[in-house]
Parts: sequence; structure tokens; C-alpha cells
Amino acid sequence: MTGGAFYEGGIVAEDFQKYLDPKVINKISKLEIKARLIVEGFISGQHKSPYHGFSVEFAEHREYVPGDDIRHVDWKVFGKSDRFYIKQYEEETNFRAHLLLDTSESMGYASGVVSKFEYGCYVAASLAHLIIQQQDAVGLVTFDEKIQKFLPVSSSPAHLKLILSELSAAKTGKKTKMGPMLHELAEKITRKGLVMVISDLFDDPQEILLGLQHLRHKKHEVILFHILDEHEVSFPFDDMTKFEGLEGYDPLICQPRTIRQAYLEEVNRFVEEIKKGCRSYNIDYVQITTDRLLDVALTAYLATRAGSKARAVRKV
Repeated sequence: MTGGAFYEGGIVAEDFQKYLDPKVINKISKLEIKARLIVEGFISGQHKSPYHGFSVEFAEHREYVPGDDIRHVDWKVFGKSDRFYIKQYEEETNFRAHLLLDTSESMGYASGVVSKFEYGCYVAASLAHLIIQQQDAVGLVTFDEKIQKFLPVSSSPAHLKLILSELSAAKTGKKTKMGPMLHELAEKITRKGLVMVISDLFDDPQEILLGLQHLRHKKHEVILFHILDEHEVSFPFDDMTKFEGLEGYDPLICQPRTIRQAYLEEVNRFVEEIKKGCRSYNIDYVQITTDRLLDVALTAYLATRAGSKARAVRKV
């Protein structure tokens, strides 16, 4: 990103790496993401696991992802199906994280330099880098009214380039239907792990919460990153304004001062409903506005998360 809140010293040369901010990476690299709940997989010294001891026994197949070591391709399966599958063993089935990024039209809104979608891409890229750096596995899902792209998890360093390429190529433009999408993913992601949702939540809150509840029912740990534009939160408009409709809504011409109070009350009501639902399902809710420095926002959350995990361990 050129200028703005993320860079203080130039950009990464290659386009596919544009969402990796050196300043952000430098700060969050000093932290780590740890699972609070027991997840399936083995990770030495980092995460709790239901596996006991170290085993090289075959665990499962997964589809080949560019960058995977071809030594682990199951050629017998290829001969039967004409498709590439990777053999995974128990020591390779590390802590798994899925990044779910909203690419709907409303995410394209920007009152300043960075849109909600661009900010979400920075969040996803930074977290993917951190997870792969700590030798865990991460995948990417982009969605609007349906799943647009599903990259399975991998811990290969080459997989990060693939994620960054998908983020660079992703576009906004359609409506949001988070509820059905979350239900579909809850059934599709069969191994327990961490699911991180990055969205402005421009949808029915009850449908969103039901989808999140489904993920928790499947024993996934869930973090919800609620990305909002600063103007959506403060509504700083004064003069007669034409508000362009997004995701099928008609444009509205009005005097902002006459609706500011009602608007802010509605936004607060919506946010509180989401927060309450997240608390009841033991889901981390993280609200970030696009005017906030990303390195500050992520470092603050990850440090808080690490602290709360440590406190939970001391209580056991």
C-alpha cells in the first residue's frame, strides 16, 4: 500500500506481496497464535493435541496445493483418480487455521485511503505469514453470497505466496450471505482447528450468529474480526448528502444531522447483538476500524489473547 497508515518506508516490490507490510510483520512476528481449545494435530511445544506421543502413521489425504513437496504425492491415488493428493502423517497435521475473507460489495467502501476489503487483506496476509512462520498450517476462503475460493490448509512456505496471490486477485462486487456460507464451511472443514472470519458483517446478525454457532458446534475455535470504516462508526457527515446504496440498496439523499442519532443507535445495537452472541458461544470478537494502525491493532489483540490463555492455564 502506498502512503497511509501501514507503511513508513516503501512497499514490497512484488505485487503478490503487496499485503505484507514489513512494519506489521516485524511487530507481530514477536508474538504467536496459540490454540486455546484442544485441536486435532500434533505440534511440538506449541499447542495442546489429542494425539499422544510422536507417530509417523498415515493420517489422511488432502488435495495437492502448488508448493507442496511432490515426494508426498500418492501416485496410486493419482493412477485411479487422475488427481493429485498428498499423504499426510500425524506429525504433519499441525495446528490448522482457516482465514475467511469477505469479498462482498460493501467491503469495498472507503472513506479514506484504505477500503475495508483492503484492510481485511492486510489482516489475512499478516496472520497467514505469522501462522506459517510458526510452522503451522493455514488456508484461505474468500466469500460473498457463496464460497468463491477455497484454499486448503498447508504449512509450506510456498503456500504463503499462493495465499498472497489469491488476495491480490480477489475483487469485491456481490451481496453477502454469511449464514449459509458459514453452515457450508462448518460441514466442509472436517478437522478441528481455528477459524478466523474477516468481515464487515453486512448481513442479518441472527443468520451470522447461527453460522458461527455451527462452527463452534463442530469444535472449531473462532475469532471474528469485524472490519468497519471509521465513518461508519462516527457518521461525521453534516451537509445534505447522497449515500450510494450497496448490495442492492437504493441511494438515499438526506440531511445527515437529522438521522445521526438514530443511525448511531442502530449501529451500536447491531454491534452489541454480535458481541453478545460471540460471548455466549465463546468466540473472540475483535472490532477494528480502517483508520487504525494495523500493527497496533493486531499486536494488541494477539498480546491480549496470549495473556488470557496464560491466565486460563494457571487456573487449571
